[in-house]
Amino acid sequence: MYQSLLTRRYLTSKIMPWLAMVSVALCCMITLVVWSIMGGFLDVFKDIGRKMEGDVSITWPTVGFGYYEDLISRLEKDPMVAGAAPVIRTYGMVSLPDDRAVAATIQGVDGRYAKIGNFEESIWWRPLGRAVRKDARAQDPRLNPNWWREMEDTFRVTKSLDGRPVEAPPPGSFRSWEQMYEDGKRLMVRDPRTGEDRAAAVPGIELGGFSQRQPGGWYKAPEFAASRRSDGQNVWSSAFLPSRSIMITVLPMDRNGRDIATRSLKLPVANEFRSGFFETDKSTMLVHLSVLQKLLKMEAGEVLGAGPVNPYAIEGEDGSERPAEAKVVRVEPAKVTTVLVRAKSGVASEELRDRVEGIYEGFARAHEGHVPSGDQMRTSRGITTWERSFAVFIGQVQKETVTVLMLLLLISLVCTVLILAIFWSMVNEKTKDIGILRSVGCSRGGVAWIWLRYGATIGLVGAVLGLAAGCAIVWNINPIHEWLGQVAGIQMWDPSVYYLPEIPNKVRADKAAIVGASAVFLSLMGALVPAVRAANMDPVRALRFE
Repeated sequence: MYQSLLTRRYLTSKIMPWLAMVSVALCCMITLVVWSIMGGFLDVFKDIGRKMEGDVSITWPTVGFGYYEDLISRLEKDPMVAGAAPVIRTYGMVSLPDDRAVAATIQGVDGRYAKIGNFEESIWWRPLGRAVRKDARAQDPRLNPNWWREMEDTFRVTKSLDGRPVEAPPPGSFRSWEQMYEDGKRLMVRDPRTGEDRAAAVPGIELGGFSQRQPGGWYKAPEFAASRRSDGQNVWSSAFLPSRSIMITVLPMDRNGRDIATRSLKLPVANEFRSGFFETDKSTMLVHLSVLQKLLKMEAGEVLGAGPVNPYAIEGEDGSERPAEAKVVRVEPAKVTTVLVRAKSGVASEELRDRVEGIYEGFARAHEGHVPSGDQMRTSRGITTWERSFAVFIGQVQKETVTVLMLLLLISLVCTVLILAIFWSMVNEKTKDIGILRSVGCSRGGVAWIWLRYGATIGLVGAVLGLAAGCAIVWNINPIHEWLGQVAGIQMWDPSVYYLPEIPNKVRADKAAIVGASAVFLSLMGALVPAVRAANMDPVRALRFE
């Protein structure tokens, strides 16, 4: 009882313990903010990577491998596998409507790609029922169901701009949000002239640089872009990529890795996607799998027999002659460079990787001589997890996070020293009180517990205040960052540098608990030495202390 009374009295009658409490709160706040942002960056990076790349990938780059449908069938029969999807990944050039050409990673996928992650959720241009959280003025064009008709009217009315003519896109180029969303999921666009579906492209929304992200988190749909016609005249045309076509150029290679010839194809743009990872959104384009198979000569085809063939052969009773036809030796299967595999809930990526290696061994034996062997895959690390593929980057971020946390820990030791100094001074000041307590029968442990309890109270209150302030800052870090940009012109988080368009703003409960517990522990450590000193005082000398 007396311990609680004295702790409350000492806490409310002195200013120095409150300063120690403020220092504990500040250390907790800074540590939680830094850990949440840096750790959150890594968590978001891993989450996006898993949604885009799956848990495990089976890759044989450049020339690819065949019989992938059999491999996918074997994988999807396994209870650990949630889904698998074929992918062709290559590098190429993309010619944009304003005559620019940019390098990009071009991925060929089909409908099964949606099993791997959130592709359908990442398609950007689609109907929106309500504004996103930060779009307070509801300016997102996706909220307007008639936007596409307004764009058609704009190009029909506007004949010139800045003295240059405006070239209207063909009829049917602008589509409703619902239609664009469905086209994006299928990677197909219906030709308004023929009514037939055409393979289409879905580039990352940052690739062209036309759609500009606004502070409210939405993208402004662009209207005009300058381009050059075939006759050399500069004109204004639509800058909204889903109303245009783009040219992709790739470099096919044969089995020996030798280039055949560059091949190009003009594709309509079905939609744009936003993964939330800036680097992917800026440098990746998705096309239908069949497009890349054809461009890279990976489609199925007949292999004709080699050797001398008589150019004429007498066939039939009438003695007619005609060129001899080469015999089909085999049918070469279609190929892909990668098969992405998604684990079922609760299955770890490393565990799935080991299982996939076993499944691939059986697949390779069944198609021996036609696909890379299991040993070849192991040697080339062709079967790997997404985390292993980016192990260097992830490892560097983890090391930087640990380094910063260690520095913050050293800074937090200042609080421990501060508490020690304050309590040491208070023990000197309260020497006579300690002597009275010891003379009336208080044990050494009871006296020590007064100061330990005092230190724990300072640590606990400081931790609660610091965690509350830290959570408030992290949860509102993006509005704070935007406010600093508007008021002081400060931009600490550049998406092109930090990959993510927004600062991570989630606080993990386990991190908050560790920070709070550490604050209380360090406060106890600061109070320990003064508490031992108080407990070991001689009562007689303490009562005579002036």
